[in-house]
Amino acid sequence: MTNEVLLIVSLVVLYGSVLVFYRLFGRNGLYCLTVLATITANIEVLLLVDAFGMEMTLGNILFAMTFLITDILSENHGKHAANRAVVIGVATSILFLLISQSWLLYVPSPNDWARPAFESIFTNTPRMLLASLVVYAIAQVFDVWLYHAWWKLSTKKSGDSHKYLWLRNNGSTLVSQLLNSFLFTAFAFWGTYDLKTLISIVLSSYLIFIVTSLADTPILYLARRMRECQKIGTEE
Repeated sequence: MTNEVLLIVSLVVLYGSVLVFYRLFGRNGLYCLTVLATITANIEVLLLVDAFGMEMTLGNILFAMTFLITDILSENHGKHAANRAVVIGVATSILFLLISQSWLLYVPSPNDWARPAFESIFTNTPRMLLASLVVYAIAQVFDVWLYHAWWKLSTKKSGDSHKYLWLRNNGSTLVSQLLNSFLFTAFAFWGTYDLKTLISIVLSSYLIFIVTSLADTPILYLARRMRECQKIGTEE
């Protein structure tokens, strides 16, 4: 299976899981997925692959999923719920950083075979996680703020808070993802790769984010519809 096919399958599965978890567990399900996405994305981003004619890091789709989650929470549950997801993502990432670094303090058994692999991965993790924590917090808080700013503007212009979901979704995510791509690449990889590779990573990451942002719009409409049906069922 090619890298391109794997990326497309990952997008479908991860975005589909957002709807499934939201349907089964409500906003708590989205908080759980935020924890999963922020931790695994920080490990996956260490992998550099070629796909669609570009060199890119993995983890972009998982990061994009966190923006979809905060947009769903903003739309259906308000700004406080969306910011709560951001805080949960940061807090669990800090805890994971501490736990993963503690593994390297143990003296391995003579029969241990996993220590070299752990050292290869997790000696790089602190920089990645710290970069990700700072950038994640900045980009996500900005995304939530911009989502509600677009919402306020579109409501003022149309007189209907229900309209222009696509505008506040894409208008916030596309801008915040550009900020996310630039800052994360600079903080995480400066001095690790040459300038050409860094530019390639920024461009490829943002190109993927453009695709994932446009792809998450129907998911957001479905999540809002799901919430509306749930309210109607509760009233009945």
